[in-house]
Amino acid sequence: MDKQTPVLVMGVSGAGKSTVAQGLAERLGGVYVDADDLHPEANVAAMSRGEPLTDDMRWGWLDRVAEAVASTEPFAIFACSALKRIYRDRLRGHLGDFPIVYLDGDYALLRIRMAKREGHYMPVSLLDSQFEALEPPTPEERAIAVSVAPAPDEIVAQALTQLTSRLQGGPDGSGQAHTPSKTL
Repeated sequence: MDKQTPVLVMGVSGAGKSTVAQGLAERLGGVYVDADDLHPEANVAAMSRGEPLTDDMRWGWLDRVAEAVASTEPFAIFACSALKRIYRDRLRGHLGDFPIVYLDGDYALLRIRMAKREGHYMPVSLLDSQFEALEPPTPEERAIAVSVAPAPDEIVAQALTQLTSRLQGGPDGSGQAHTPSKTL
């Protein structure tokens, strides 16, 4: 089977990137890849101390993410903050064009969600820097924006509906030639 186009699920911390990417991977027959798992120890240590990552700290990490995504068969659905356009451009430089699912969330809601989660190195205090760095996808990036306010299953369903249409060249088609192997 030919290698198929990866899909990026992006947004600030606490938006539900992992949950949505896992749900899409299950439904589309892809493999879930979590960019957080690919951070070097120095990045994790900095974030654990409440220190935002600099652009320089992100370049090697983004390259590792791109390598992991490129080597995933049949294709990856990857959760990655990809907050700035230059980060998404860096990934595209390695992977070519790919669909983006942008998880759009309200600061107050995401702050509450982050405060409730356990076992993650990203402290709530870094949400401010995430929003400061966030550059939502531009129209030419043709991202699918999905609100994070509904329940996770509904978010996945909304993203899947729009993504399936796009991947099949639907009305807002991106020209991606991927036919999902499973749908809801």
